[in-house]
Amino acid sequence: MSIITLSNDVTNAQINTLGAELCSLKNANNRESIWEGNPTYWGKHSPVLFPIVGTLKNNTYNHNNKEYQLTRHGFARDMKFELVKKTDSSATFSIQSNSTTLANYPFQFELQIQYSLVHATLEIAYTVINKDTTEIPFSIGAHPAFALPGNFENYSLEFEKEEPLEYTLLENDLVSKQTETIATNSNSVPLTYKLFERDALIFKKLQSNSLTIHDKEKPLLKIHFENFPNLGIWTKVGAPFICIEPWFGYSDTTESNGNLFEKEGIVILKSKDTFQTKFSIEIL
Repeated sequence: MSIITLSNDVTNAQINTLGAELCSLKNANNRESIWEGNPTYWGKHSPVLFPIVGTLKNNTYNHNNKEYQLTRHGFARDMKFELVKKTDSSATFSIQSNSTTLANYPFQFELQIQYSLVHATLEIAYTVINKDTTEIPFSIGAHPAFALPGNFENYSLEFEKEEPLEYTLLENDLVSKQTETIATNSNSVPLTYKLFERDALIFKKLQSNSLTIHDKEKPLLKIHFENFPNLGIWTKVGAPFICIEPWFGYSDTTESNGNLFEKEGIVILKSKDTFQTKFSIEIL
């Protein structure tokens, strides 16, 4: 594995070829936005979630009368990506299906991830290419953890729009039927660890296309996710970070029948077709 560095006049980013994982994003004053990955809390920075997001029931699914296993969030985050294109401010990484992936996910694909610095914004684009002769089912998502040094409760999240912030609860890592709504009279949510006592907050139908992380009254980062239908927000109780996670799809529901093509939130890509989406992190 190796670290690839991107830079322009105001921003510096570093990406590990292992998992094509963003591991650093700094502004001109050298302020780090990405969680350091201390394994005491969580040993990742910003893993890529593919070909599933979250957890399958019993970590298994069925396809053509055969049972397959996929671990939480899929295998892309543990694969070494090839650097296929590089400039000072952008880099494109790629993995393709191989004998190892086909044993757990019997579909031919290529996944490309492009990181591009544009002024103080890092754009992250995903491209999934179906190289198979049949349709392929997949989910894809981001899992960036943003560093929140100091008192966690000094921070808040400001959603783009004022709306009912209804989220779905997890039950044994699976999506339950139970929902709750964050109590707020505005589009701002003060961060508390109590919010995450039952794991991640899963938003299936947000109207907002972005949210901003504030330190008291000061805006720090704005995450734009207008192309993504789902959003996860997560931290570990006591940890000095917050994950803002744009997703296509999420964990199996508690009632999942194990058919990946019928999985709630799944993307079905036709043979030889290409799927593209992107989100961005703006340093304020």
